[in-house]
Amino acid sequence: MHAAKGLRPRRGRRLAASGLAALLLAATVLTSGAVGQDPSPSPTPPPSQAVPKPPTDQPPPLLTRADVDRAVARLDGVVQDMMKQTGVPGVAVGVVHQDRVLYLKGFGKRHVDEPPAVDPDTVFQLASLSKPIGSTVVAGAVADKDADGRGAAWDEPVTRHLPGFALKDPWVSGHVTVTDLMSHRSGLPDHAGDLLEDLGYDQAYILGRLRDEPLAPFRASYAYTNFGFTAGAEAVARAEGVSWQKLAEDTLFRPAGMDSTSTTFADYEKAANKAVTHVPGPDGTWQAKYVRDADAQAPAGGVSSTAADMMRWLRLQLAGGRLDGRQLIDAASLRHTHLPEIVSQPPTAPAGRTGFYGLGWNVNYDNQARLRLSHSGAFELGANTNVTMLPGEQLGIVVLTNGKPVGLADAVAQDFFDTAQYGKPTRDWLALFAALYTEMDDAGVSPTDYADPPAAAKAARPDGVYTGTYGNAYYGDATVTTGPDGLVLELGPEPKRFPLRHYDGDTFSFETAGENAVGRTGVTFSFGEGSTAARTLRVEYLDETGLGTFTRR
Repeated sequence: MHAAKGLRPRRGRRLAASGLAALLLAATVLTSGAVGQDPSPSPTPPPSQAVPKPPTDQPPPLLTRADVDRAVARLDGVVQDMMKQTGVPGVAVGVVHQDRVLYLKGFGKRHVDEPPAVDPDTVFQLASLSKPIGSTVVAGAVADKDADGRGAAWDEPVTRHLPGFALKDPWVSGHVTVTDLMSHRSGLPDHAGDLLEDLGYDQAYILGRLRDEPLAPFRASYAYTNFGFTAGAEAVARAEGVSWQKLAEDTLFRPAGMDSTSTTFADYEKAANKAVTHVPGPDGTWQAKYVRDADAQAPAGGVSSTAADMMRWLRLQLAGGRLDGRQLIDAASLRHTHLPEIVSQPPTAPAGRTGFYGLGWNVNYDNQARLRLSHSGAFELGANTNVTMLPGEQLGIVVLTNGKPVGLADAVAQDFFDTAQYGKPTRDWLALFAALYTEMDDAGVSPTDYADPPAAAKAARPDGVYTGTYGNAYYGDATVTTGPDGLVLELGPEPKRFPLRHYDGDTFSFETAGENAVGRTGVTFSFGEGSTAARTLRVEYLDETGLGTFTRR
């Protein structure tokens, strides 16, 4: 692992519905032999054991059924041991090989304080594992467009179907396509729009404000954006004249028999057999403390599903869009989602590998020139998922958990593929991923320690000079009020209240909340010359791209 280069989030705990693209990509690179290991591949099976030709243009299979069975046999112990080490309450795992489900089990509890156990039909929130599911839906829709002339296409401007959608550069606005947005190469900053979601803004507002974000070079810069991906997928749904849930239902869920899968939070909430989200408390015990509604970014992070349903989707992926003898998604269109669209991880050493992002997939190639696809999903508020597959081997694994990301989902998948290919894990994957997630949790925290004021702190001015309403074109209004406990900052459409603690002079702090919380952050008021009331306030963690200053109305 190249230290944490490329893994460090740009803005706080950037795990929100995030596929953790760089994290999983780096792990895939490790497994692919980027650190110099090149174990001998398993021998090609004799003709009597030959496997069917893969549905994609891949080299012949290198793994025998015995190789895969060895990895499957290890899964029970691996999952149970990692659950014991981490305390993650519930896990579901499924494995597909050559269109057969070889393994499908649930472990632990749906709710840490209640008896019902996780089983293959337990509904989990998938977080950014929603993205490869979303690109599967779009693959089906754009294939229909080719057939009947209706709908959207991968490489046409999204403004044809999203009237009013714009980015900061007018030329980019007119040319940005579904492919650009769903492969994170639009030029938008990392996780653009996520903080608006944390404040309670809806999808329409957030997509409308992307025009205020500064842009990096178009189609030459990779930055992971949930709402960029969402805009691309929504353009396809609008072209079909339906909601995203309706498009997903008609194109994938119903035809594939994924009856417990949905893109809406309401459907997840009403499921009787669902795994609730968990986070570790201060004493290390896991708590069902938060609820994560990801409807605003449904195509990118809002899917909920079961391990059983995910096996049907994984079978379809590995069989070139076919399931139970029916071609549900056009093979060429689905294969298109597996192609590299942008370099997401340049090599960091002469022997290092280049990592790519496709359409909802991390794309890599291993030492045997095999295509390797993966994606992770993570809600800091309590979910972690992983899908990893080798299409040429027709082999894939899905791991779903109901705990904040601590490495378990990713480690189970990596351990499985190591065991299949090399006979045993090549490293302690759980320790590695746990360390990376800890580093990501710590990233983005303010360099200022707001726990205690400095020894020579200046006194604050009277509360009245700070109170009032301050406007911001991107974040909306910020209102500062005062009460028995001092100043309070209100942000968002249905204002969230953040008590302010004095730090030094005109600087205060508050405890951030939500998926992208970063601990305490600063709020600094500025005064014009001779002014008796603050003219502006700047919220530190909202200001990474220069949009966090509010001006008194």
